[in-house]
Amino acid sequence: MRNTLKTFMLLAALTALFMLIGQALGGRSGMIFAFVMAAAMNFFAYWFSDKLALKMSGAVPVSETEAPELHSIVAELARKAGIPKPKVYIIPKQTPNAFATGRNPSHAAVAVTQGILELLNRDELEGVLAHELAHIKNRDILISSVAAVIAGAISYLAHMAQWTMMFGGFGRSDDDDGGGSMIGALAMMILAPLAAALIQMAISRSREYLADYTGAKICNCPESLASALKKLEEWNRRIPMQVNPATAQMYIVNPLSGQSLANLFSTHPPIQERIRRLMEMAQQQQPTTG
Repeated sequence: MRNTLKTFMLLAALTALFMLIGQALGGRSGMIFAFVMAAAMNFFAYWFSDKLALKMSGAVPVSETEAPELHSIVAELARKAGIPKPKVYIIPKQTPNAFATGRNPSHAAVAVTQGILELLNRDELEGVLAHELAHIKNRDILISSVAAVIAGAISYLAHMAQWTMMFGGFGRSDDDDGGGSMIGALAMMILAPLAAALIQMAISRSREYLADYTGAKICNCPESLASALKKLEEWNRRIPMQVNPATAQMYIVNPLSGQSLANLFSTHPPIQERIRRLMEMAQQQQPTTG
């Protein structure tokens, strides 16, 4: 509940920032045009995000005959989660990782790398797949798309401001008011996209925490997911996966963790904090299961 509330508060902050920038530009028609353009691009991304993500990752579909254990785990966890069984894909890469995609539970897919199948035991793999099914159950693709619409519109407005300045907008003159407008425009162009990116990253982190919690509930074994996260973090630091940075947020652990510049700009929460929360959850379950 706390993570859900935080997500909607962050979405509200993005919306408020968007409206503030539109007001600063002073042109309602320009704000509407930017929003429509961003919405159109993200509408396309939302409806075709699963196909794009799977293609960009190199994932290939596998049948029950080809991967019977993997299909069995996915089917059982989907039953526990109360959602349709998603399509199953394998990414032919040795870096252990996984992601889920799809616009809703009826149109979803889970993809795991060959490396994760070789590294994790069955319980750990169940924990990872439960986390991915939690993303599907919680409709995180929809939430991410909404955040992307607003953040994209903010960036577009910032670019519009840049062009406006180049062609003499914002009251470019020698008076004080014109100078103030110029400074305000410069600040908006620099700070607004940065603020939007940071809020979008915060939303992504919040959804990861929620997926950990929901996934642990689905598989009923927080320790398994915690153990898997520890292994995945270590291996992704050793051999980062070569992926498009735009798709990195989808994976259960940051595939670019070995190349990250600062934790502030990571779309994933710190692994140690995720593990701590899962182990705390496991301790709370002990009295009822023991």
